[in-house]
Amino acid sequence: MTPAYEYDYSEYDSDFGPSEVCNKTDVVRFGSITTPIFFSAVIALSLVGNILVLAILVLYETLRSLTNTFILNLALSDLVFTFGLPFWAYDHLWGWTLGERTCKAVNFVFYAGYYSSIVFLMIMTIHRYLAVVHPLSDFGTRKRFYGIIASSIIWTVSFAAAIPSLLYTKVVLHNGVSYCTYDDITWKTASAFQQNVVFSLAFLVITFCYANILRTILRSRSHARHRTVKLIFTVVVVFFVGWAPYNTMIFLRSLTDLQVPPFDQCKISIAVDYGFYVCRLIAFSHCCLNPVFYVFVGVKFRTHLKMILRCIWQPQANGEIYRRTSRLNSHSHGSMY
Repeated sequence: MTPAYEYDYSEYDSDFGPSEVCNKTDVVRFGSITTPIFFSAVIALSLVGNILVLAILVLYETLRSLTNTFILNLALSDLVFTFGLPFWAYDHLWGWTLGERTCKAVNFVFYAGYYSSIVFLMIMTIHRYLAVVHPLSDFGTRKRFYGIIASSIIWTVSFAAAIPSLLYTKVVLHNGVSYCTYDDITWKTASAFQQNVVFSLAFLVITFCYANILRTILRSRSHARHRTVKLIFTVVVVFFVGWAPYNTMIFLRSLTDLQVPPFDQCKISIAVDYGFYVCRLIAFSHCCLNPVFYVFVGVKFRTHLKMILRCIWQPQANGEIYRRTSRLNSHSHGSMY
């Protein structure tokens, strides 16, 4: 099987003006080499990190806390997103040879993971906003019920938003290589527009919430009880630092697809493609970063992680650890942070 980057990717008159040749072989080679290597590391870290998060929540914590419920769903969302990465790595290396059904399924999983991650981060921020700025709006004893309802709605909306990718992605042959992508420029542009709209809406909501949260915290002399705010704020900031450039690049790429001046020029198109590859690598790594921030920011998470590591390396201590965990859980009703 010939690697995808060994084909010639020159595009001629119809795309870039009269008698102009736009050779993108180097761009494709760059993506085909860097993407599989980077994604392999991301996949390994994401699987280990997010499975540990799920294990800690199930073994050591209670899901009566809305924060814990949303963190559990965020970890599941990251794992759903991670599921598609091996297929994208394979696609960049060899082209798409896995059939159209797999193409549609992988795209659907990617967009469902993308949208659910954004919405869960947004709802976690809104929850922190209500807890800090409007503490009297607490949900009381029905927290678990509200967590289940909210999570179900978010997953339903995310799957619904991903349906166009299930319906309109196909295997397309280009320069001798098969690709899994939208076969119609209209739907490809609509997908980019939808991603940017959702991202921008989430950005506005989260910015509003944290502006008010930080203003409230600055008025308070007690900062210890706001550790959860610190954790979610860190996760959200890193998420937007990673995804904002990527969303910008998919918008610019849609302009090159539509041949909007000056993006119909070859040099600009190549620059946009390079930027797209780099920003996508950064953005797609978000699925393995959240557990890292839980370790560095979450005190209780670090404690639980140490207990799991002791279980692994000192099996004889399992009984004592289990008893200590049971006592902790019987007195704990808050989040693990």
